[in-house]
Amino acid sequence: MSKVTFVSRMLIKEGREAEFVQRCKALTEVVRKTEPDTLYYEFFKLREPRRYAVIESFASAAAEEAHMTSPALAEHGPGIVDCLAEPYVREYLDPFEAPKG
Repeated sequence: MSKVTFVSRMLIKEGREAEFVQRCKALTEVVRKTEPDTLYYEFFKLREPRRYAVIESFASAAAEEAHMTSPALAEHGPGIVDCLAEPYVREYLDPFEAPKG
């Protein structure tokens, strides 16, 4: 099974940034405590106004699916999505293959 890593970029509604950050911190805390196959999970403030990103990395596609269907995401996800001004954009990241020779 291969690792799954992606970055999601988000634009937050005006006046909702503090709520968004609080909700993301709460979700991150639960994910780190309850999802051992989530290898990396961190939100970032981008330099553009109201723009944020999250980098997520999972041990496998099954681990990503477990995260996406987790009680934590079911609890915190809708509030986070409600803070978004537009749909988020997800970009999958694939590592380079090791050079041969």
